[in-house]
Amino acid sequence: MPTGEHRASLKFMDVDILAPEDVLKPRAETELLGRRAVDYLREIGARRPLRVVDMCCGSGNLAVAIAIHVADCRVWATDLTNAAVGAARRNVKRHGLSDRIEVRQGDLFAALDGDRLQETIDLVVCNPPYISASRLDGPSAHLLRGEPREAFDGGPFGLSIHQRLIRDAVAFLKPGGFLMCEFGEGQDRQVASLIGRSKGYQSLENAVDPRGIPRVAVARRLETDDGAMKRPVR
Repeated sequence: MPTGEHRASLKFMDVDILAPEDVLKPRAETELLGRRAVDYLREIGARRPLRVVDMCCGSGNLAVAIAIHVADCRVWATDLTNAAVGAARRNVKRHGLSDRIEVRQGDLFAALDGDRLQETIDLVVCNPPYISASRLDGPSAHLLRGEPREAFDGGPFGLSIHQRLIRDAVAFLKPGGFLMCEFGEGQDRQVASLIGRSKGYQSLENAVDPRGIPRVAVARRLETDDGAMKRPVR
């Protein structure tokens, strides 16, 4: 392995991930999202083949870890930048998962245009940017040393990507499928409000970190009694 790649190798959910300087480094707190996703996929394993979308995939750490821990799932990983997509593809290839993980480039779900995945996905996971632009220009500016701004910048209130993610995931999830997304400390109420206003989900709970702080939203796609999908309000 080249020396530069070795220095950038990090552990995420017991999996080695290459994380170059121009891509978000996998954080320990994101393992809460990854392990909750793995637990859910194992619970519904009888409904194979399982389909997962990893939105805002960065280095591909969630996609790769999920595919390693859940042997019978197929994952579509997407990101906007050349650097992230390149890093994700290297990690997929490094772990021999090219037959089960496809990496796409584009703006959120637009990256999946042409894949015909609407209403077929069991689980959408996402670790989106969730720091407000003003904080990145002030007290959180240190985060931008060696990592790209777009990996942190969640818009004026830190929730711009969440808003689009919550709205657009509904069309891709199977009725009864789940959206799981990370958010920042203190953002649980705002994320719950976005999920409630979308009218596309029938239940919501939060996964908490070891300190008891909510960090991951777990929302179930709306499913009517006869299994038909109800369209969300936009």
